Amino acid sequence: MRQELLSLPKGLAEEVSKNLVMVARLIDEDPEQAYAYSRIALRLASRVAAVREAAGFAAYATQKYSEALAEFRAAKRMTGSVELWPVMADCERGLGRPERALAMAGEPEVQKLDKAGQVEMRLVAAGARRDQGQLEAAIVTLQSPELASSAVQPWTARLRYAYADALLAAGREDEAREWFGKALEADKEGATDASDRLAELDGVEFVDAAIDLSDDDEVGNDDLGEDDRDEDIDDEDDEDIEDEDPAEVAAAERATDVTEYYDEDDEEYESLEQSAADADVRGDKA
Repeated sequence: MRQELLSLPKGLAEEVSKNLVMVARLIDEDPEQAYAYSRIALRLASRVAAVREAAGFAAYATQKYSEALAEFRAAKRMTGSVELWPVMADCERGLGRPERALAMAGEPEVQKLDKAGQVEMRLVAAGARRDQGQLEAAIVTLQSPELASSAVQPWTARLRYAYADALLAAGREDEAREWFGKALEADKEGATDASDRLAELDGVEFVDAAIDLSDDDEVGNDDLGEDDRDEDIDDEDDEDIEDEDPAEVAAAERATDVTEYYDEDDEEYESLEQSAADADVRGDKA
């Protein structure tokens, strides 16, 4: 890519390079933002094959398959390389044309791919068979020396996972469990969710054991039940009541009863405080 950018003026090359770096950095975490950066790079340098390829992958990541396919074809014309052949075939699948993907799997370009590319093409072809409802054909497509090999390669986990998934879709659960296990053994980078699929097959549910401690727990009351806490509160209330002056309690009760519920505009309203005063007066007279 660097060699291709050298054909551009220095300032332009730097600007294009910055946008391509952002595409690579964001394409997994934020595909839409990566796509936006790819469009800027494409506007600046559409005649650079690396730019067309990056734009293709960004479009592919956002499921803009028609646009991705056009960019991949342009990059292929510029470089003459067949490296993008499998992803181009997968774009055909994304466009709802699995028959075209299968036709591409039989083209001479496949023989020019390296081992990783040929395995990728096999995965795409198997996916196309499944798109057409041909589950057994998909299983047969994935059966290959690469699948049978005990050696672990960068593509091994994905190939074994795809095989397990196809077996499960065909109702062959025991075999699927075995191959999900083999996929997990090869998946050192966590590229698949084979562990989750195995757990699902075994009926295992993961429960979040994190406990949100309350304020009471933090101060050492975590061993107390709700009834125990209520009893403690009641005991404290009883102690407070015992310490209070009866005269003060009576005065407080009268003050509470004075103006809690009434409408001051009501002509018939007479406050309890006034009633109490009148009663005192009458008591004195008596």
